[in-house]
Amino acid sequence: MKLIGLSIMTILLLAGCKGGSEQNEAETDLGAAKGFVQAALKGKYDRAADFMLHDSLNDERLDAVSRMELSSDEKQGLWDASINIHSRKLVNDSTSIIVYSNSFHKENQDTLKVVKKEGKWLVDFKYLFDHE
Repeated sequence: MKLIGLSIMTILLLAGCKGGSEQNEAETDLGAAKGFVQAALKGKYDRAADFMLHDSLNDERLDAVSRMELSSDEKQGLWDASINIHSRKLVNDSTSIIVYSNSFHKENQDTLKVVKKEGKWLVDFKYLFDHE
């Protein structure tokens, strides 16, 4: 009986530690960008939304991306992909621009804008589509 209780406590402690580290990801611009991209690559759009600035256009675009049909090979390739950060430009103390790609589509670089709102870094997803 003690072993079962100890196992449950260990699982709860590990789950608590994992939750804490996920929270810390959004404490930096790079953490928010990586958390957003990694969740999206794995098809976990609800999780990606946790790293995103919510407004009607961002929510609409994330929903559209989540409904895209991919082949099983592409899904697996994206799931296994790593994130490559090419550049990070701090615009000011609450905005940065991050250029990245993933190891599955190495040739395609994308750009995210990350903003700090209420002490938390969030991806402004619409910038990926509408920037010059």
